Amino acid sequence: MIKSADWLCETHFGKNLIDKGVEILDPATGTGTFIVELLEHFRGNHEKLRHKYKEELHANEVAILPYYVANLNIEATYAAITEQFAEYPNLCFVDTLDNVAALGIYSGHQGDMFGSVSDENMARVKRQNERKISVIIGNPPYNANQQNENDNNKNRSYARIDERIKQTYIKASTAQKTKLYDMYSRFFRWASDRLTEDGVLAFITNRSFIESRTFDGFRKMVAQDFNEIWVVDLGGDVRANPKLSGTKHNVFGIQTGVAICYLVRKKGVEGCTIRYVRRPEDETAEDKLSWLGSGEIKLIDFTSIKPDRQYSWINLAENDFDDLLPIHAKAGGLNGVFDLYSMGIVTARDEWVYDEDRNSLASKAEFLISTFNHQREGLKSIKKGDKIDYDVSIKWSESLKRNLITTKSNMSFESSRIIEACYRPFNNVNFYNDVVFSDRLTNLHFQIFGDNLSTMNSSISLMGDSSGKPFFSLAINRPPDLNFVSPASGGTRCLPRYRYSKSGERVDNITDWAVAQFVGFYASKSSPSLTGGGGSREAADGGADAIGGGLAGQYATASAEHAPASPARPSTTPSARSPSPSKLGEDLITKDAIFAYCYAVLHDPLYREKYALNLKREFPRIPFYPDFAKWVEWGEALLKLHIDYEKVKPAKLTRVDTPAPKRAEGTHPRPKLKSNPELGQIQIDEDTQLTGVPVQAWDYRLGNRSAIDWVLDQHKEKTPRDPTIREKFNTYRFADYKESCIELLGRVVTVSVETVAITEAMKAAKRE
Repeated sequence: MIKSADWLCETHFGKNLIDKGVEILDPATGTGTFIVELLEHFRGNHEKLRHKYKEELHANEVAILPYYVANLNIEATYAAITEQFAEYPNLCFVDTLDNVAALGIYSGHQGDMFGSVSDENMARVKRQNERKISVIIGNPPYNANQQNENDNNKNRSYARIDERIKQTYIKASTAQKTKLYDMYSRFFRWASDRLTEDGVLAFITNRSFIESRTFDGFRKMVAQDFNEIWVVDLGGDVRANPKLSGTKHNVFGIQTGVAICYLVRKKGVEGCTIRYVRRPEDETAEDKLSWLGSGEIKLIDFTSIKPDRQYSWINLAENDFDDLLPIHAKAGGLNGVFDLYSMGIVTARDEWVYDEDRNSLASKAEFLISTFNHQREGLKSIKKGDKIDYDVSIKWSESLKRNLITTKSNMSFESSRIIEACYRPFNNVNFYNDVVFSDRLTNLHFQIFGDNLSTMNSSISLMGDSSGKPFFSLAINRPPDLNFVSPASGGTRCLPRYRYSKSGERVDNITDWAVAQFVGFYASKSSPSLTGGGGSREAADGGADAIGGGLAGQYATASAEHAPASPARPSTTPSARSPSPSKLGEDLITKDAIFAYCYAVLHDPLYREKYALNLKREFPRIPFYPDFAKWVEWGEALLKLHIDYEKVKPAKLTRVDTPAPKRAEGTHPRPKLKSNPELGQIQIDEDTQLTGVPVQAWDYRLGNRSAIDWVLDQHKEKTPRDPTIREKFNTYRFADYKESCIELLGRVVTVSVETVAITEAMKAAKRE
């Protein structure tokens, strides 16, 4: 990094790092590694080194122990090189992100700094702030937030830097999840503002800025703030690729991927050139370090990058996605197929407000409410400004702490608030519905599922665009959890068929604009594009007997319960009548039909393959396929299968029970819950397995898992993370749910096989 920064300075500004006038700063020096290495880099010229050491080599550190170690390391290295001891006068004991005084027009209000612990240190900070910094180099911290609000130990807030992030990176972002306050993004923002008009910024950080959807605004802004961007992607993101090992493939031996970024700003130059190189995914850390040690960026063969309209740098999609119909206005333009959408519910305390058992959930909710009320009563004896000691027997969050102060009276348990919600695919559980005890339970959710979230409303759930996992969609009719289709990343979006006004009136959520687009397109086409092949669409009872059979006539249309007719326009399905060409737009292209058509398209294997990169980054867009009626038929069949999965006839699987003869009386077999696609088997527990599972059942995948494996995972006995839940409410035992799990697996096998049959048939459909 030092060699490369030196070369960039020489190439663009005609000066080397050691030359007079090149002020260098390490803003998070730790134990002084970068400063020590800079001194070693300057070893050959003692005269310039003395000046640099005394005047132009700056470092900050906020932790007391590393600060002292850095001071010792730097002074010892200087003495070893020059054979003269000299105090290092430019190490500041200061939190860099609080030190905004030198940011010019971006400085805002300068409060009391942590650096003011001594007059001498304060003088050092002021002296550094008066300098024009030419080069910023280092390894800033990566952490974003405390993991648990109960720790009551939040990261320090950085009001001015966070405001700058909001004004720039977040404002420029089109992503849904726009929380860009990771420490390393803060340091990028601070350094970008601190650097002079001519300068170089060199950081080694988390690599997520390269391709994360959340960082699209960051990528846009750095291309505006700098004239050259050089990225060395070292990979090693173990979370994104479980085949990797941090200790083996990551240069720091951590789980987070790593990248080196060099940013060059040159006064009077317009535009930005972006260069990128990546080490092989499976390369070991040792090989990566060897490669890094053998050269610098001037010797590396970089690829030039031209960002797309989403400010993506890598994995660029070259297709007609932008020409397709936005499924929601967020996807581009002012109009979309759906008018309203919401993210899934964020509880911040899943173990407290979700449960398989209604009685168990009631007990947890009552304890939660009682503790909350007791804490609220205790506030009366606390003076303003005093620290609140939170009762850690319940799960606190920033939102719940705020609710504690703003709630006007004690809360009470209401059994009517226990509703059914979609927690994970094919896993509907009980949910205690109260806005006080869920961090993000908003008006949008009530607009979709009614006042008590108990109004069933057919909806299309989508995987969030920052998950990085294979796209999938699943129809539901109850409120979903944020992580329903995207556990741990990306979030879940919900596009409902209807929405509800404040007065309770049901309103179409498919826009009139969308109807006009469909009618306008298909009215100009020949009638076969709308009437389809004329195949029979008689209702069938589905189930295992239909597995592997032909598609025609197998699937019933969506029931009125899940796709009710719009008050404004009676719903008609393609089977209701065979319209004449003059009435195609009026009769066939209903809002129900458009809803089903969109759901079918989102399951089209060729669509998912062609637009895979786009679907990872943004809302889906909908193409017009020739045989509208056929896609509606497929969509209706999929909607019924996925929404009514609990009513589907179970597949005829063979159950094999071999009880252990020596098992102690009153004990249960140990759960296994593993699937074996090669053998067509599902191991339930030590005693029971299911055989004869069609191999294609595992081909129905929702992200990285099959539907079968989603069911198995959600039925496993897991130790609760919350200590109170673990101690007082850990009542789940798989043995209590064994029979219902087996029955559910039979139904999900049917759903899986029939879904695969439909999606396989889609592959042969015309798309021109």
